[in-house]
Amino acid sequence: MRVEMVDEKKAIFTIGIAAQMLEVHPRTLRIYEEEGLITPIRKGKWRYYTINDIHWIECLREMIHEHGVSIAAVKKLLQYTPCWNITDCPFEKRKQCTAFMANGLIPKKIDKQKVKKVQNIDIKAA
Repeated sequence: MRVEMVDEKKAIFTIGIAAQMLEVHPRTLRIYEEEGLITPIRKGKWRYYTINDIHWIECLREMIHEHGVSIAAVKKLLQYTPCWNITDCPFEKRKQCTAFMANGLIPKKIDKQKVKKVQNIDIKAA
């Protein structure tokens, strides 16, 4: 019998499995859905979460529990700015974020010599 790996982009999880992965109660995921912060795939009464949903929920939990931002505030802030501006997550984490990568916001490598030259020109001009 041959076991094939499931493509990470196609993997889906029931609410119970997603809750276990995130170490939360399934009710937490239902609350996030009711608040419009997540939109799991619905098939009848069943909810299914993708790996991208799991990553997004991890970011939500970080905003709420580590940064002390309320659910209402998260909803409001997300109307005006992307999530990575709210949590100020490091670039290494952003590289794995599907929302960040989808927006084409990967910054170009900064040439520190050019920055110093521009700063010196600014100082001389002042």
